[in-house]
This record gives sequence, C-alpha cells and structure tokens, in this order.
Amino acid sequence: MWDAPWHWVVLALVVIALFGYKRMPDAARSLGRSLRIFRTEIKGMTDDDAARAAKSQPELPQAPDAPAPTVPTVPSGPSDPPADAAKPESPSS
Repeated sequence: MWDAPWHWVVLALVVIALFGYKRMPDAARSLGRSLRIFRTEIKGMTDDDAARAAKSQPELPQAPDAPAPTVPTVPSGPSDPPADAAKPESPSS
C-alpha cells in the first residue's frame, strides 16, 4: 500500500494543509516531549516491577549463633514524680 513515494508526499501535503506550515515545528516539538515523558514513565514502571520482585524474594534465615536483636523495654506503670518537684515553694517576704 505505501510502496510508492508519492503516497508519502500526498500524506505530507494533507498534514501541512490541515495544520499549516507555521504550526508544524511546535507540533513536532510537542510530540517529541510527549514521547520522552512516555519513555521515562515506562522505564519507571519497569524499575518499580524489578524492585517489587526483589522485595518479594524470601529472606535467608539468620545463622543460629547470631544473637537475637534486643529491644529496650519502657516501664508501663505510672512513675512517681521526683521528691523535690512535689514541694511547694514558700513565698519569700
């Protein structure tokens, strides 16, 4: 169908007639930006898929001689205020 070069010439003339020759550079620039953004988004999606696949791999068990991590404990009961904080100050005369 598109074997003859005159098909391309006719297509170019139709596009120029529809958009005008002054708008063609802006349209090409806009198309280039859109394609660049599209490629960046596709690359980001493949990077996300690779990160998700790496995250879903099972972790290796710890060696038996390694100590278990300890978490410091915080007392859960109410604490008494310091003794000197409970004394009311006397007004000086």
